[in-house]
Amino acid sequence: MDEQPRPVANGDEQAYTLTVEEAAVLYEQAGFPRTIRAIQKYCARDDLLCIREQTPYGERFRITPSSVARHIEQIKQLSQANRRDHSRPDANVRTDVDETQAPENDQATVREQPRPAAADTTMAEQLKGEVQFLRSEIAVKNEQIKDLTERARETNLLIGGLQKMLTPLLGRGGEERVHTYGEGG
Repeated sequence: MDEQPRPVANGDEQAYTLTVEEAAVLYEQAGFPRTIRAIQKYCARDDLLCIREQTPYGERFRITPSSVARHIEQIKQLSQANRRDHSRPDANVRTDVDETQAPENDQATVREQPRPAAADTTMAEQLKGEVQFLRSEIAVKNEQIKDLTERARETNLLIGGLQKMLTPLLGRGGEERVHTYGEGG
């Protein structure tokens, strides 16, 4: 048979030199601090090239430094892409315009318009109606609970009376059976 030997699964285990904690230090040094849990998620999502090792305390990741460097570079590129292309002007820049003159359009902008008064009272009336309805429902439920409590008390009294009536009958019947079994045996 012409069989080929299987390749070694992790032939280059020496490349997996970083622990999750050491990778966290590299992220922090690059200016992008990450938590241990975030780095573990990167490993689980295959954002970082890593292997899993079983230890007596559980599972841990060993990570390649090159994959951490590559990921940090991706983060840098994304953060630069999200920045503005133009710098914002300083807030304290003064112009040479005479500030004593009022601007031509001195009306309030849309954002500066006062909010209209809440003239619509239908919502308040609706809520008052709901509160009144719920209070009446609570009164009905309280009455039902009171009736059920009274029925439970009556049932307990009836069961107590029944037990008093049956106790002499059950007591004699049990004694007769004991004597019957004792005499026949």
